[in-house]
Amino acid sequence: MNDDEPIDPAERAKLEVSLPTALELCRLGLATMIDIRQSFELQMKGTIPDTVHIPMFEVKIMLGDSLTEDEQDILDAGMPKDIDAKTFFTLINQLHHARDHLLLCICNSGRRSLAAAALLRSLGYPKALSVGGGFQAWKKLQAAAPVPAPPADPAKADAA
Repeated sequence: MNDDEPIDPAERAKLEVSLPTALELCRLGLATMIDIRQSFELQMKGTIPDTVHIPMFEVKIMLGDSLTEDEQDILDAGMPKDIDAKTFFTLINQLHHARDHLLLCICNSGRRSLAAAALLRSLGYPKALSVGGGFQAWKKLQAAAPVPAPPADPAKADAA
């Protein structure tokens, strides 16, 4: 599966979880979100707190997979992160097996994370899922979140 192939709705249903569900799973300690975007994307657009960064294009190259033209263009837009097989598998195994966590892949919009979840499943990690809507959905959720009111000033309350 790559970014250019249409995603079968049945396959999407097996691989995708909504952002609110993903956040709740993480809050409950049942999952870890893995941000698969490139480093420059994190610097330009921002990060999601408490995520683990594993740039998936470097992982694909490390595994001997070829990148699509679009993937190569995105990789070329920044400085690739140096990741080796031992580091990758140690990190994934710690999250997946040692902690018995779901691996929730998140990208910018939810397209690349579907491919990343499918890749992780093909490597023997059946608890890999994609977060629907990606970072864009997270930003919208943050923008819609109510801003807590500042605490009341007791001096002003007494004057009223």
